[in-house]
Amino acid sequence: MAKLNLFLDTNIIIDLLADRKPFSNSAYSIFKEAKLDKWDLFTSSNSIITAFYILEKQIDATHANKAIETILKRLQIQDLDKKGLLIALKSKTVDLEDASQIECASKSGKINYIVTRDKKGFKHSIIEILNPDELIELKYN
Repeated sequence: MAKLNLFLDTNIIIDLLADRKPFSNSAYSIFKEAKLDKWDLFTSSNSIITAFYILEKQIDATHANKAIETILKRLQIQDLDKKGLLIALKSKTVDLEDASQIECASKSGKINYIVTRDKKGFKHSIIEILNPDELIELKYN
């Protein structure tokens, strides 16, 4: 299988960092494949900030900082400017967070799949959506 470029939704990052069982198993597998240089991982800066916010409530800020710093070694970050946010606001996707994730993934121009556990929120995406289990299954086919 050719190397894939994957855009991770916020829930995948939180699953990994907060060890949300049973979802963290798939999230761990995704990052493991990236470490083995089989997949390139992307996300938005908003996802990182949201993950930190949630993680900081479970553990202290120092450990949350370390966790974020560690996963940033495996992630490329895509941001939106004002134009991108306006596109997201005007999209068919009602939820701005989901619309901005789609726009971030689209902006990079090289994403094969958006990986999320909230496929229904991404139904208007022009990039194919996979849940983590579908992605792992794809790896073996």
